[in-house]
Amino acid sequence: MAKTYTLYMNDSGLTNSMTNIFFTTLVIFISFSSCISDKKIKNSKPNIVFIMADDLGLNDLPIYGNKFNESPNISRLASQGLVFSNAYAAPVCSPTRASIQAGQYPSRVGIFDFIPGHWRPFEEVTVPHNKHQSLPIKIFTIGEALKTAGYKTGYFGKWHLGFKEENHPNNNGYDQSYIYSGGGFYQPKFTPEYKYGENKRLSEILTVMSTDFIISNKNEPFFLFLSHYDVHVQLDADQQIINKFLNKEKIENYPCNAVYSAMIKHLDDSVGAIMKSIEKEGLYENTIFIFYSDNGGVDNRYDNIPLIAERSLHNYPESNPLRYVATSNTPLRSGKGTLYEGGIRVPLIIRWPDKIKKKSKTEAIVSCVDFYPTFMDIAQGELPQNQIMDGISIYKIFTENIYDIEREFFTHYPVYHHEQPMSSLRKGDWKIIQNLVTSELNLYNLKYDVSEMTDLKFSYPKKLNNMKLILQKWQEDTEAEMPIKNKKFDRNRRNEWGMNPYTQIK
Repeated sequence: MAKTYTLYMNDSGLTNSMTNIFFTTLVIFISFSSCISDKKIKNSKPNIVFIMADDLGLNDLPIYGNKFNESPNISRLASQGLVFSNAYAAPVCSPTRASIQAGQYPSRVGIFDFIPGHWRPFEEVTVPHNKHQSLPIKIFTIGEALKTAGYKTGYFGKWHLGFKEENHPNNNGYDQSYIYSGGGFYQPKFTPEYKYGENKRLSEILTVMSTDFIISNKNEPFFLFLSHYDVHVQLDADQQIINKFLNKEKIENYPCNAVYSAMIKHLDDSVGAIMKSIEKEGLYENTIFIFYSDNGGVDNRYDNIPLIAERSLHNYPESNPLRYVATSNTPLRSGKGTLYEGGIRVPLIIRWPDKIKKKSKTEAIVSCVDFYPTFMDIAQGELPQNQIMDGISIYKIFTENIYDIEREFFTHYPVYHHEQPMSSLRKGDWKIIQNLVTSELNLYNLKYDVSEMTDLKFSYPKKLNNMKLILQKWQEDTEAEMPIKNKKFDRNRRNEWGMNPYTQIK
């Protein structure tokens, strides 16, 4: 039998006691609703997690076709979001990092080579030096911009944009930061000092820093930049994981370097831990998760010494070439330190539940200069008034797959590294490369020749000339530095490497 209640009313419709209860309840309800409303407003902006690998090639990952390496967490991330096949970076680390922080091409920032830069004193040409040996103070970084937009900001890992404290992330827009300052993968040092337990690998420590940041800032919008040192040389990893890949059946047309593969596993474990932390804290739906690399894969060292660290070198005897070969970017040509596709085309995965369709792919051309305007678009923030943005917001690319098929992407690397100094332009399916020593031009169609093996400059002279003019105009607009004839050129000593004399330039 249902319970019945009788309410005795006064002239106004309620008893005095009930009136008090009613108004008390109303006040509590309004206050509670206000708190919920404030919290919704506070958390209405999505969190941004940006994880960047170091020297990881496009074809090192199973989601891009690799059949030897293992990265189940990165594959799971890809299955939940969007995979880019035409994402680009600069050919080495510092320029890419500067571009992300500034939203500008490296030539415009004034950091087009790694800091302090390569130097061959007796080569045919004298290469230009970085205008800055640190990220210019005048740059309003993406960290500063997001902080202004109401975000808590954190940066953990490799920085490589200046060694003085004034140049560090905590003085350039990041609320919390620890930057890797040497010591290798097993005895890492940090600035500021960070204490960690014994037997902790660099990738593990950076992951702990990042998950702690997530937990501490889960109640408000945050921007987490996790910048790994894996899979940079000198290659080093846990022996147990190396053994797994040493014993794994090898595949054709890939080096299958067990130390390198183990480092990818370390990287993947970190991605998995960050994903787990986001899910555990109930942030999955409102977090944009991005995985990227700072340049293409390293096939071998430019100075031709073994690329495996001493503690892991015993895995390959002196006679084994895998002491010198880390990976292969095939079918892309060449690797890090060049403007061929193997040096600048990189993995990019973006997950954003309810905004990005699962298991989706895009051929849109995007690059490191696009993250700044994209993040500000997402954060509903203001771009800096007096700072040129070379990038564009790619918001509609990953939400609607709308993009310009004739998008232009420029790269300028006027120094010796794995190749001669070069400058390049990709426009749609076409790509032009300018040799800055000989002035020779090459024209490739990437749709039919992704390996850049067939030079079409004589077959399409009008296309060559048109792209040459576009590249030249861009070089002038960004004040791109050029090599000059070297009066000390010595053919017998041309391949000698020296200390960059401009190391101390600020």
